[in-house]
Amino acid sequence: MTSEPRDIPGVIAPPPIIFLAFLAGGWTLGNLIGEPSMGLPDLWRRGAALVLIVTGLVVEGWAAGLFRRAGTAVEPWKPSTALVTNGIYALSRNPIYVGFTIIYAGLAIGLDSPLAAAMILPCLIVIDRFVIVREEAYLQRKFGVPYSAYTDKVRRWL
Repeated sequence: MTSEPRDIPGVIAPPPIIFLAFLAGGWTLGNLIGEPSMGLPDLWRRGAALVLIVTGLVVEGWAAGLFRRAGTAVEPWKPSTALVTNGIYALSRNPIYVGFTIIYAGLAIGLDSPLAAAMILPCLIVIDRFVIVREEAYLQRKFGVPYSAYTDKVRRWL
């Protein structure tokens, strides 16, 4: 007896939790080892952090709004009911993760933590391999040719 796959991508964990875990881990480890400052003047560091965080929130809000307007779930642990390819999704297949990445960078700068900033690379590897790859396989099964055509036109990240 074969069972049908569940109508979800099967990501390893909610992506915001993955981003937060890497950020918190890098910041905590940095504090434990007494990492040096990034060397930016406070005003510049706080200004850069604010600009990045706001930019990331705008990107995420735009992307999530398109999902909501299409009547499909934003959360990757819920079934997708529509393929969204317009707006910011015409530029990136994963604008929400691009937004998370921009916010992460802003928070790492705001925390003045070089180690937290460096942890973004392993974080993105985990997101790419254990979230995005699973989501893409799911979307391919669910939407077939229209999804293939979309992936041929639009990059995974930017």
